[in-house]
Amino acid sequence: MLTLVNMKSLRNFFTVLVVVSLILLSSGCRLTYLFHAASGQFRLLNDSVPVEEGLKNDSLKPEQKDRLLLVAQIKEFGEQALGLKKTQNYQKVYLKSRQNPIYTISASPKDRLVRKTWWFPVVGRMPYLGFFDLDRASAKEADLVKADLDVRLGMADAYSTLGWFKDPVTLNLLEGSTVRLVETILHEMTHTTIYLKEEGEFNESLANLVGKYGALLFLERNYGFSHPFTVEARKVIEDERMFSAFLSPLLQSLVSLYGSPKSYNEKLVEREVVFSSALASFEQVKESLQTDRFIYFGHSGLDNAYLLSVGLYHQHFHLFEAVFNKKGKSIKETIEFFKEMAGEKGDILARTRLWLTQDGAEKAVSGG
Repeated sequence: MLTLVNMKSLRNFFTVLVVVSLILLSSGCRLTYLFHAASGQFRLLNDSVPVEEGLKNDSLKPEQKDRLLLVAQIKEFGEQALGLKKTQNYQKVYLKSRQNPIYTISASPKDRLVRKTWWFPVVGRMPYLGFFDLDRASAKEADLVKADLDVRLGMADAYSTLGWFKDPVTLNLLEGSTVRLVETILHEMTHTTIYLKEEGEFNESLANLVGKYGALLFLERNYGFSHPFTVEARKVIEDERMFSAFLSPLLQSLVSLYGSPKSYNEKLVEREVVFSSALASFEQVKESLQTDRFIYFGHSGLDNAYLLSVGLYHQHFHLFEAVFNKKGKSIKETIEFFKEMAGEKGDILARTRLWLTQDGAEKAVSGG
C-alpha cells in the first residue's frame, strides 16, 4: 500500500517524466537519455529537504550552515535590488552528494569554430548535453570522439530548470567560497528571468555579468567595501576583464585560420601552433591574475570544444560590461534593456554592438 509520502514521490516522478518527455522525445533523444534525465532530476527534487531541516543536519560544518543561511538573503536581494524574477527556487537543499550536480558534454568540428548543438522544443538548440551520471556522460563523449569531433566533458556548479521545477541548493555550492555561492545563485536567477532560445552566448554572457556584479553589490551592502569577500568579488571582475581580453583575439585568430582556403590537414597542423602560442601567452596573463578563477585554463590542452565552452561564458564580457556602464551600472536597467532588445529580430549580440556604436556616435554629435 502506498503511503502519502510514497504517493507524493510517485507524483513528483511522473511530473518530471512528463516534462522531460515533452522536451526530449520531440527532440529525437533516445529513451535511455530521457529516463536518465528524468530520474536524475527526480532524485534531486525528491531527496531535497527544506533549508530549515538542512540547517539542523550535523554533517554540515558551521561555515556551510552560514552559507546556507545566506541563500535566502541572496535570493531576496536578487529579486528586490536587481529585478530578477521571483520564484520558489532555493527553498530546499540537496545534501546527499558532494559532487557537482551535472556533467556537461560539448563538441565541435576540428576544422571549424562551431558548436555542435542539440535541439529541444522548450529552449531551442543547446550547445551542450547534461548528464547526472559520469558513466553515461563518458559514453556519450566516446561516441562523439568516434565521429571525429573535438569533445569536452565538464562539470557544472549549478543549473537552472528555467522555472519548470523548484531548484534546490546543492551541497557543492556550500563547500565552495561565499563569493562563488552568491555569484552562482544570481547567475542562475538571471536564466530564470531572461532566457532566449538558441542564444547560448547571450544567455551565459548576461548571467555571467549579473552574477559577478550582483555578487559585488550584495557583498558591499552586507559586509562593507573593505571586507575580504567584497575585495575578492572585485578582484574576480578584474580577472574576468583580463581573461576576456586574452580569449577574444585567440578565438578570432582561429576563425581566420578555419576560414582560410587551407586543407583540412593543414588547418589541424596550424591550429596546434595557435594553441601552443596561446598557452605560452597565458603564462604571462596568469602572473597578473588575482584569483584562482582561470589559473587552470588549458591545463588539459586546447581544442575547439574546450575553447568554445569557455568562450560561451567569457568571450563577450567586455560587450555586456559596456552596456552595463551605459545603463549607469544598474543591473535592473541592463536587464530591462536586453528584455526590450530580445523582442526585436536579428542576432542580439550584433544588435548590441550596433547600439553601442550608435549611442556613442549620438553622444559625440550632441557633445555629450
